[in-house]
Amino acid sequence: MQLDRIRFQSYKDKVISAQQAALYFKDKMTVGTSGFTKAGDSKAVLPAFAERAKSETIAITLITGASLGQTTDTDLANNNALYKRMPFQSDASLRKKINEGTILYIDQHLSETAELLENKHLPKIDIAVIEATYIDENGNVIPTTSVGNSATFAHLADKIIIEINTSIPLEFKGIHDVYTSKSYPNRAVLNITATDSRIGQDFISIDPKKVVGIVFTEILDSPAKPTERDPKTAAIANHLLEFFENEIKEGRLTNSLMPLQAGIGKVANAVMSGFAKSNFENLVMYSEVLQDSTFELIDSGKMSFASASSITVSENCYKNILENFDFYKDKIVLRPQTISNSAEVIRRLGVIAINTAIEFDIYGNVNSTHISGTKMMNGIGGSGDFARNGYLSIFVTQSSSKEGNIISHVLPMVSHVDHTEHDVDILITEQGVADLRGLAPRERAKVIIENCVHPEYKEELLDYFNRACARGGHTPHLLEEAFKLNLRFIETGSMKK
Repeated sequence: MQLDRIRFQSYKDKVISAQQAALYFKDKMTVGTSGFTKAGDSKAVLPAFAERAKSETIAITLITGASLGQTTDTDLANNNALYKRMPFQSDASLRKKINEGTILYIDQHLSETAELLENKHLPKIDIAVIEATYIDENGNVIPTTSVGNSATFAHLADKIIIEINTSIPLEFKGIHDVYTSKSYPNRAVLNITATDSRIGQDFISIDPKKVVGIVFTEILDSPAKPTERDPKTAAIANHLLEFFENEIKEGRLTNSLMPLQAGIGKVANAVMSGFAKSNFENLVMYSEVLQDSTFELIDSGKMSFASASSITVSENCYKNILENFDFYKDKIVLRPQTISNSAEVIRRLGVIAINTAIEFDIYGNVNSTHISGTKMMNGIGGSGDFARNGYLSIFVTQSSSKEGNIISHVLPMVSHVDHTEHDVDILITEQGVADLRGLAPRERAKVIIENCVHPEYKEELLDYFNRACARGGHTPHLLEEAFKLNLRFIETGSMKK
């Protein structure tokens, strides 16, 4: 029975419908909701609020862990239910509204949102909506497939609505490690010295007086779309594995490498899958998201443990996890994103960060968020948390795209900078690897142009660099030509000459 998932007696009479819960939302409120890369998100209350906004003039500031699943962001955006959104999204309809300027968007490092809320740099949370597996005898919330910012939202909110998802097995209790740091200046060291270290509790503590409603759902997380390796992603994966093999030969790494982090998406998932047929062993992960490739590596025996903030997998992979949960349970842990993305822990563990770029320039600056410098794609996510603090900071992308290679992903100067050259060690395209460690700007440019640029653009970028060097400067540029490929694309629909 549903009520068996409410083991705290005083909550039993707080069960309400999603529509009733949505009535607690008021215009211009700030709402914090669980959900991290489509996992563990609100599947009833937010959709009910989106439906309500169809016939009312009402809009909220919505703060999450990361992107939401189902059509929630789409419906909220299309029904004008959002005034402001942060810290990450990946929805086409919401993206369109953001780029039109009708919804305000704050793109944040995923480690910072909870910090900014705790330090009162952001508006207070009026309502928190938290997805739960169940509520224990003491009123504590057992999370589902993500932790994200849920603990912070529950701590700071004036009111709490709990969504109990009956599709999640009760056995999920035990895979979470929930820890909230004390306020400044009374912080303790995060005592995580290995990926499987635990420093918190396997539940979220909440104030029972804040709970105004409990809503039941049985809707599964939106599945990740399985992606097959194509020739470009396969080539990128092979270059990355060859790079690691050479690092082992040089004595800088062992066959177990260092803890791995990988961004979410087709390229990252394909790259990680490449480890399954490699010679590496006893791999561990300290990342944000556990994807299909993570469980593929665990199944193959290549990976022994994985730590993240959410599980975001395809439908088939999710089914496999549930059917074999006893096998996986002691091999994974989910943490708040302030811990999964903590600079302190990333630096201490020596995490190897592998993230995707939209484009990078000949000096190693990376754009991971904006198309043509102005149009938001998804957001920076946690890539900056890992790139700045990792043992190695690796960015991967294809050298060119679209039919006929009309877009170059290596440019004289990126149109938007998310990761400066100072935070980037290795760049990889299907063309090859640019190892930038220990190189000055002029050296970096030569290596990037030689190894990463598509042949269609190599001569033009080399000519640009040589003429810029003749003009001089530590980081030579021709400012009047720095964005010439971007402008050419705007004018002609292609970056080619």
